[in-house]
Amino acid sequence: MNDVRRGRLKVYLGAAPGVGKTYRMLDEARRRAARGADVVVGFAECHGRPLTEAMLDGLEVVPRSPCAYRGGYFEEMDLPAVLARRPEVAVVDEFAHSNVPGGGRNAKRWQDIDVLLAAGIDVVTAVNVQHLASLKDVVEKITGVPQHETVPDDVVRRARQIELIDMPPEGLRRRMAHGNIYAPEKIDAALANYFRPGNLTALRQLALLWVADRVDEALHTYRAEHAIGGVWETRERVVVALTGGPEGDTLIRRAARIADRSAGGDLLAVHVARSDGLAAGVSHASLARQRRLVEDLGGSYHSVVGDGVATALVDFARTENATQLVLGTSRRGRLERFLTGPGTGETVTELSGDIDVHRVTHERAGRGTLLPSRRRTLSTARLIAGPVAGLVLPVLLTFCLAQVRGTVNLTSEALLFLLAVVGVACIGGVASAVIASVTASLLLNYWFIPPIGQFTLDDPNALLALGVFTVVAATVAAVVDRSLRLSRRSARATAEAETMSSLAGSIVRGGQTIPALLERTRETFGTDSAELVDAPPDHEVGSGVTTVPAGPGAYLVLRGRTLSSSERRVLAAFAAHVGSAVERAQLAEAAAEIEPVKAADRLRTALLRAVGHDLRTPLAAGWAAVTSLRGRDVEFSEEDRDELLATADESMAKLNRLLGNLLDLSRLEAGVLPLNLRATSLEEALPMALADVPDVDLRDVESIPPVLVDPPLLERVIANLAGNAARHTPAGRRVMVTASALGGRVELRVVDRGPGLPTTGRERLFEPFQRLGDTDNTTGLGLGLALARGLTEAMNGSLTPEDTPGGGLTMVVSLPLADRASGPDPATATPTPHRAT
Repeated sequence: MNDVRRGRLKVYLGAAPGVGKTYRMLDEARRRAARGADVVVGFAECHGRPLTEAMLDGLEVVPRSPCAYRGGYFEEMDLPAVLARRPEVAVVDEFAHSNVPGGGRNAKRWQDIDVLLAAGIDVVTAVNVQHLASLKDVVEKITGVPQHETVPDDVVRRARQIELIDMPPEGLRRRMAHGNIYAPEKIDAALANYFRPGNLTALRQLALLWVADRVDEALHTYRAEHAIGGVWETRERVVVALTGGPEGDTLIRRAARIADRSAGGDLLAVHVARSDGLAAGVSHASLARQRRLVEDLGGSYHSVVGDGVATALVDFARTENATQLVLGTSRRGRLERFLTGPGTGETVTELSGDIDVHRVTHERAGRGTLLPSRRRTLSTARLIAGPVAGLVLPVLLTFCLAQVRGTVNLTSEALLFLLAVVGVACIGGVASAVIASVTASLLLNYWFIPPIGQFTLDDPNALLALGVFTVVAATVAAVVDRSLRLSRRSARATAEAETMSSLAGSIVRGGQTIPALLERTRETFGTDSAELVDAPPDHEVGSGVTTVPAGPGAYLVLRGRTLSSSERRVLAAFAAHVGSAVERAQLAEAAAEIEPVKAADRLRTALLRAVGHDLRTPLAAGWAAVTSLRGRDVEFSEEDRDELLATADESMAKLNRLLGNLLDLSRLEAGVLPLNLRATSLEEALPMALADVPDVDLRDVESIPPVLVDPPLLERVIANLAGNAARHTPAGRRVMVTASALGGRVELRVVDRGPGLPTTGRERLFEPFQRLGDTDNTTGLGLGLALARGLTEAMNGSLTPEDTPGGGLTMVVSLPLADRASGPDPATATPTPHRAT
């Protein structure tokens, strides 16, 4: 099977239910079949829509596989049958669907589809944006509907094609009102809940942005594969250059305004850390503040390493496909600009090509730089200019002094030559200073030491003076050169520390994932790729591949350019951070595996503690009653005998209920509780459930249609909730039970007038062996609410707490109507889970 071509996946992504994903998917299947492709429908969910069902005509449909689960009947895709059929293209709907457990099936349908792809079968599928794992919490916050069925974003991104199926909110609501999405009895509830205009607009924007990011990734990959360096203005991207100076805030806000002018524009702030000293002395506090400002404005902050600011800025902008680059005007004055040549702004403008450059004025423009001198290292120009100056400058000085011969004495002439040597040392270092000192010594000897016009190398005094002059000149030049080297080294260390500080800040603030750290590393060093491998790759020196260890059995590999020794030192620190991230991820994975064991241990400990009292109490009472009855030394009256028998009977009944609750809870957690779901009216279940709860206020249950439940289990749910409410209802008040039908579901409310509970502690209500608010240990094992929720979810329902108006707590039991489909319905407040937890 290794030589089988992997199938190609196409995903229709819907902004909301009902936009027409299944219709478009089947329409494509018909078009492919008409072109001669071998197409089958592995699974299509038409939801009873006539127009969608009509699209199945003429298509081969693989029969579904029937399965039973917890007393219910379900149909799933027959994966073995589709594999045996081996079509060219398989149409499989509901990408995020959770399969019914059992029968050797995968847990999720997307896993079934992955099996088909591995077999070389192309698959066309559909999914809604609310089922993307990364958007689960966002959608729940917008709509108030928890999403229990999700698919990892990475699985969807691997699709060869992703097509967005979109519809304006008004059009979708009209489709809903015309009955083209849901049955008539569900329309009102859907329009008033999930399908509100605001919800649909937000979901539409989420889908558009997610697909736009996917398209952006594909474009970036294409440009990298084809080595395209030019800017493609498909999306406005504004890069703002930060130096850490006070003008940074002005530049950021200006760049943000430019990005905001284009919908979907990106703001990227970048700081270049140089090894030549330009970045030395930067205020880290200013950079940190400016970073927060960028993030507050919706942008992203980046730090790169480069030998030249201008080149690094332009390279970064081209890598990010930036369309505009914003930087401040020079802080240097006119004289400094004249002496030191063109600055970063001029160089960036020359190198930018098709990237627009904005040079923004600010309050520090022309007032002098706050940073150390930018000429800290010996550039190529200075390496050439130094020796030339060592030869030319003494000659020019000799010519000038010859014109004023007689007005300046020999001592002054020697000092002027010494000054020229020091100047050459500042330009070109020791080697240039030696050339200058030798040239100056010879010229001084020939033109200014008598006899003038000839070399006096045979005079010991002249030789001594010449030697001292050369030594002094060389010593001064060496001191100047050493000072420059130390300054350069300090600047490089500062730049490296700054880069590492930026990385450490990113990790502390955001807890970056390993892929994010690798991308940050690639971006910082300006390479084509950065990856984490198990073994170092074989490569030749100078091949543009750099490998550094990142922990035991892990290596960080950068490809694209050869790094300098100083950059390798910084890269080693980056690799250490990546290695630490790998170790943290491994520890987190191990902790996640241990957590269920710890939870089970806590549950076992709580059970043993509870059993030590709650099970022994009825057992001890019953045992004492039976022992008394069997005793021969005491004659009991009929009344005493009946009382002891009643005590024994009550104790055994209580013990039986506790054991039954424990067994049912264990079956629920194991997913093996047998169910017999059938249509049941509340008028049938409530009397038995409320028999042991005195004086219940029962309202609005006569007109409620039947629900699809297991009657005995529903009675236990209601009995547990009503009993719990009765314990917390003050004397003189009554427990109220009311019901209502809405959108294909029935909501049964059990209302108490007790003290209520804060929102933060409500989920603990449903943990076994918890008795929130109880002050004694005689009210049972604390299984009532845990069992009630488990049984409710097993019957495709939900149990949630709400505040009672005026004080107290209301337990809301949501159950499906008897004629309602078993799948989740986004028109309802809570979708149906597939298994109890």
